Amino acid sequence: MGRNTRKRRSPLAVRAIAASAALAIGGGGLVWANFYASAHETNSSPNTTKAAASQVATISCPDVGQKLTSVPNQARKEVDGELATLDQQITDSYQRLATTRDAQARDASFVQNAVLGPLKNNRAVIIDRIQLEISRVGGTAPDSLDTLATCTGATTNQTNAGGGQNNGGQNNGGQNNGGQNGDDQNGDDQNGDDQNGDDQNGDGGEATAAPTEPAGNGGQAGNGPVAADFVDITTVQANVSKKARTRAGGSTGTFTSNCGQNENKNFNTDNVIVAPGVTNGAHHLHDYVGNQSNDAFANNDTFAAADTSCQNQGDKSSYYWPVVRIQDGTQDFDQNNDGGGKEGNVGAIQQVQKAEIKFVGNAKSKVVAMPKFLRIITGDAKTLTNGLGNANAHWSCTGFENKVQLTEQYPICPQGSNVVRSFAFQSCWDGQNIDSANHRTHVAFADAQGNCANGFKAIPQLTMRLIYNFAAPTLENGAVTNAYAVDGFPEQLHKASTDHDDFINVFDENVMNKMVKCINTGKKCQ
Repeated sequence: MGRNTRKRRSPLAVRAIAASAALAIGGGGLVWANFYASAHETNSSPNTTKAAASQVATISCPDVGQKLTSVPNQARKEVDGELATLDQQITDSYQRLATTRDAQARDASFVQNAVLGPLKNNRAVIIDRIQLEISRVGGTAPDSLDTLATCTGATTNQTNAGGGQNNGGQNNGGQNNGGQNGDDQNGDDQNGDDQNGDDQNGDGGEATAAPTEPAGNGGQAGNGPVAADFVDITTVQANVSKKARTRAGGSTGTFTSNCGQNENKNFNTDNVIVAPGVTNGAHHLHDYVGNQSNDAFANNDTFAAADTSCQNQGDKSSYYWPVVRIQDGTQDFDQNNDGGGKEGNVGAIQQVQKAEIKFVGNAKSKVVAMPKFLRIITGDAKTLTNGLGNANAHWSCTGFENKVQLTEQYPICPQGSNVVRSFAFQSCWDGQNIDSANHRTHVAFADAQGNCANGFKAIPQLTMRLIYNFAAPTLENGAVTNAYAVDGFPEQLHKASTDHDDFINVFDENVMNKMVKCINTGKKCQ
């Protein structure tokens, strides 16, 4: 793939609206003044979040990309670019929504006329382009695409977490209980020295002027999280089911790759899998370990020639995930950047204390080698829009991982226990493709017994466990202080369920063969 400098197509009217809104708030992105705070919001501290219930909190748009299960290869580059434009339109429209609370309070039709209506028209143009790009090369776009232009507004009551749905096993992704592979998951050393990085706050790390909390969505930037997004893990009933029993013919070995904790501070807001050639395609910041040349313009040759942070130099794979931030009223180096503060991702970036990368086997069969440059995304960054069908977030605390895994809420861990994000990737492959049009259909999860359906083949299952060492937030009187949250698209309101993880396989062939042999013969290798 050559370097694509094509800009996202975004209507000038939408751009102008977003720019004027930014100017109205002094260029501070999504950090704005609280024009019409709810009457019950008495605490205006920048690190305390509460939410009103009745106003339009965010925008919900159908995810066009998930409907495109079959796009001819000749059209994928252009289609991916148009899908990135749809994401940009939503981001711009959400900023319009977020910075016009006074106008909304005066005019009940403002949201429909000034935000949702124009957004529908702009989306219809891009959806037409997607259909043309597919038909131009002989493909057929789904008939349903024309119905996906309309977006709706969601109130806070429709977006808040809670309600007891704390299971971690959506989308059959919970067979391994969120990546708890082995008996050492509650390790005795998880509360070691604070590794949040001495300079994580960068040049912008000093405390900023305290913005009052915008009505509705909570959070330091006004787009979440809210108190209902957190739960004291000691109050949650056990919800982790037993792992599938390994049967005769199964594979019990493991292969571990030590790739560090992003000590190199390798960050960007691109997503080369979903939006190749588009800068800021993710609209949020990623941590990168392993391959050191992953950005929007990287291709397979770039990955193969890159340096790696992994101890085993035969592993140049790219492992990347959204950063976690503490919303304590401070800002980080990207406070004025796209994907950072300009899009509602604010607070102090937390360095992972420990990142465990482990490949495991299959309960029913031996595994085959992954093809080089296989791409896998697990979880869904847009669950507020798409629902939990593809959610694969697993949040827990050290000492609780074998008991409780949360998908829709962030855990508040007791003293001496640390927050853990864990992932168990899809472990069945179609045997042919390294990617698919919607980045999902070429891989799948095994069922509860370990079976791969539809002729798919079992591959080594990537599991990841990310441990953080920061002070627990506190809940009091319906507010959360010093909340933490995963980066995300601004309209997704930093919900815990939007957590996701990405992988591109760039293992040397010899090392991949070693991995397969270790797993199939029941050994523990690295």
